[in-house]
Amino acid sequence: MVMFSDSGALSNLRMLLLSILVAYCATAAADFYRDAEITWGDGRAKILDGGRMLTLSLDQQSGSGFQSKNDYLFGRFDLQLKLVPGNSAGTVTTFFLSSQGAGHDEIDFEFLGNTSGEPYTVHTNVYAQGKGDKEQRFHLWFDPTAAFHTYSIVWNPQRIMFLVDNIPIRVFSNNEAIGIPFPKSQAMRVHCSLWNADDWATQGGRVKTDWTKAPFVASYRNFNINGCVPGSSCGSNSVDSFNTEAWQTKELDAKGRNRLRWVQQKHMIYNYCTDIKRFPQGIPAECRRSRF
Repeated sequence: MVMFSDSGALSNLRMLLLSILVAYCATAAADFYRDAEITWGDGRAKILDGGRMLTLSLDQQSGSGFQSKNDYLFGRFDLQLKLVPGNSAGTVTTFFLSSQGAGHDEIDFEFLGNTSGEPYTVHTNVYAQGKGDKEQRFHLWFDPTAAFHTYSIVWNPQRIMFLVDNIPIRVFSNNEAIGIPFPKSQAMRVHCSLWNADDWATQGGRVKTDWTKAPFVASYRNFNINGCVPGSSCGSNSVDSFNTEAWQTKELDAKGRNRLRWVQQKHMIYNYCTDIKRFPQGIPAECRRSRF
């Protein structure tokens, strides 16, 4: 008979419990049936593959959208997204957080379509107490229509981080100390949509949506949230939380700062902080402070 020491048995028990917990979390991860609700589109949004994928479509009559079932006050929010292929001019695909009301808070990823062969524009913005005007725009370093890529928002009391395939493209820090509002008191839901905005989305509205290419379809999967539900504990719907740095205190290390510089030097196409014509009286105060 094989005998185990108390410490060995305890270690084996711990491994067994961890395996069970990981298996449970893996089965619970990324379930659109459980974590999301379709909010508009009259059948144009579809949950597929047993809840692991959701597609949004747009035609000349309507777009479509969905939202998370819960509100969150801080968290990490990850989605894999494959954007509308081909001639996507005039379309906007979104992934954002938003509260409700006139003085709402909002954290935006918007993907502005383009004519075939031309790059998508990734539009980011942050609203606090109903005021935005903090746009930064980027061109991606890959084709976002050829495969799924991960887009993430990390939101904690110190900063907001926008990441693409875990590479930081933008950090918006809490500068309340100098009078800049920061989203921290209003719980927000995740919202995603696909809609027509050909009055402004592509080349300033000069290129219109080609409805002969409709329906336009964007695909979402791996909808993972690790955040705090007001009135409840902080938690995760994803096994990935075992391996992801805690979002509550996440900040950029030296490697992250280098990656951010690379993105902003090579792939940023608009930064409100450098738009002197827009701010003739001087750039906003937060732009004069460290971006990290």
